[in-house]
Amino acid sequence: MFLDESMSTDTQHKTRALWLVGALHAFTHIYHVALLPLYLLMQRDFGFSSVGQATALVTVLMVTYYLPSYYLGVLADRMSRKKLLGWGLFINAAGFVGLALAPNYGWALVAVIVAGIGGSFYHPAATAMIVRMYPNNAGRALGFIGMGASVGFFIGPIYAGWRAGALEAVLGAAAWRRPVLELGLLGIVAAGLFAWFADEEKTSPVKPVADAPPQKLFPTGALWACFLASAFVFCLRDFAGASMGSLGSLFLQQAHGYSIGLTGVVISCIFLPSAISNPLFGHFSDRGRKRWTTAVLLIATVLIAVFPHVPKAWAIPTLLAYGFFFMASYPMVEAMLMESVPDAVRGRVFGLFITIGGLLGNLSHWIAGDAVKRLGARAATIEGYFPLYLGLAAFVVISLLGLVGLHALRKREGMEVTS
Repeated sequence: MFLDESMSTDTQHKTRALWLVGALHAFTHIYHVALLPLYLLMQRDFGFSSVGQATALVTVLMVTYYLPSYYLGVLADRMSRKKLLGWGLFINAAGFVGLALAPNYGWALVAVIVAGIGGSFYHPAATAMIVRMYPNNAGRALGFIGMGASVGFFIGPIYAGWRAGALEAVLGAAAWRRPVLELGLLGIVAAGLFAWFADEEKTSPVKPVADAPPQKLFPTGALWACFLASAFVFCLRDFAGASMGSLGSLFLQQAHGYSIGLTGVVISCIFLPSAISNPLFGHFSDRGRKRWTTAVLLIATVLIAVFPHVPKAWAIPTLLAYGFFFMASYPMVEAMLMESVPDAVRGRVFGLFITIGGLLGNLSHWIAGDAVKRLGARAATIEGYFPLYLGLAAFVVISLLGLVGLHALRKREGMEVTS
């Protein structure tokens, strides 16, 4: 009887944690993509000479999001992950409030730096927490909280584009500020609710050894090589994925003549289907990570390459299909990585992984803006974008080499443990 009650309480705790961590995942990624349909308004409002300065704000946001990830991973291995998650969202949201109120570009840069640092709290703490709770079906669990990211990715651009488009006639170029402010204030409220309702993470029933020395991330140089190679190669996947948002926004508005509101809707279509594909493929991958990850990324590669070639009416269906497959790769790769290392170092390993891959990959926002600038008059033509999308497709194919590195890491970690 007492055992059943204990098991029931543990299940309730895990389920509650999944929902709450998934909700925070939504806010984390709302802030990553909310600015994508607002570039041209921001350019006008701040008086930028080119759109590249607007896209650079998102690059700074993402660089500061990934840069502290290793150090947040260290904290995630040593202190309350609940507190890290709650405070992270609060700081992230406060940065967006500051961005909405920024009087000039300098203050806008400060605000996105604050927002990025706050956002960096999420993934090292959340991923380590969930994999520890669900050691036997980590892919499915990470896929479930990945649904939160899907919701956030969908809401961010569609809300920001719709709200700014509706207010442009009244507020002019400053209309971009209103949705940014509203999303920031909503995030502050959500951080308070999380702190109120979330439970502290359950500790392992196995008593830790007193005064045990800190565990090394990787005990051998070969393991370090496998890990670093995988992290660097996967930055190409991240580069392509981030570019599909920023480059897609500029392509649709300048080559296809989409409005700000419609652009927000179309960009949101990248992320909505992953609410289904993340848990679906995450579950499938529990029986074959490499096979399923390779399949979804190869299909996504084809869709990236053909996207600028499809008729205007097919933009939304193509992006829906692309998002369904591409976004599903994230929980599968994360599960593969987390299962390759002991629980004691998962926060640090994941933090370092996304610091390397995410930091380099998310330079794409600035690079995409600069690439469009270099197109000159061709930026208003569909054909001008063909080489850019073909390059992104090639990056995704090359990133598959990262799976080889993670497989080797997992195999070698197993050999180290058994030897």
